[in-house]
Amino acid sequence: MKRFLLLLPLLLFVVISAQAQLIPTSLEIGTALKQALEQGTAKSADQLSAVNGFFGNAAVKILLPPEAQKAEKTLRGMGMGKACDDAILSLNRAAEDAAIQAKPIFINAIKQMSLTDVTNILLGSTDAATQYFKRTTTADLVAKFRPVIQVSLNKVNATKYYATVADSYNKVPFVHKINPDIVDYATQKAIDGLFIEIAIQELSIRQNMDASRSTPLLQKVFTFADKNKKF
Repeated sequence: MKRFLLLLPLLLFVVISAQAQLIPTSLEIGTALKQALEQGTAKSADQLSAVNGFFGNAAVKILLPPEAQKAEKTLRGMGMGKACDDAILSLNRAAEDAAIQAKPIFINAIKQMSLTDVTNILLGSTDAATQYFKRTTTADLVAKFRPVIQVSLNKVNATKYYATVADSYNKVPFVHKINPDIVDYATQKAIDGLFIEIAIQELSIRQNMDASRSTPLLQKVFTFADKNKKF
């Protein structure tokens, strides 16, 4: 009994030390989360910038604007299906061409994160990081993407194809005219697609320990988050 009492402080120290090792420091939390977000945003941009990154992905594929979809139906009925298909394909090719431009914008946003931002994201809802990026990067993405999208649309003849669709429809008597300028719409849809893909990557990191938590630090931090998340 006496021997046990002598060993008790040592046992308590070992237990407390082991528990302490399971609790990440602020530095570890910041490092792990930023590492995970850099990987996730880079993967999103890489996947969407690949051939068929947009066009072959039903979740982000860009269709004609809502106001033009009635025109699309009319034109397909008039035998102009190829013109409509060309317009849709070229919109997606332009978005794929521009997607890689998002990388430095997201990296800069990650570098600007405060400790409060990091903690709120780690312990927040399953899309907390995605919502953070929407708040902090949307304006920069629009400013950066619009000129790139303009060039990309011209390069793949999207403006030409869409203008052909719009002009052809606008010649139909008594129809509501549609705007032949597609740049703003394509820019916003490309950005929307990025955030959709980032949300998918974020959820994977939070839920899939084996595939997405690739380092001991990521496992430690996100395991802590699993036990302490607010939602």
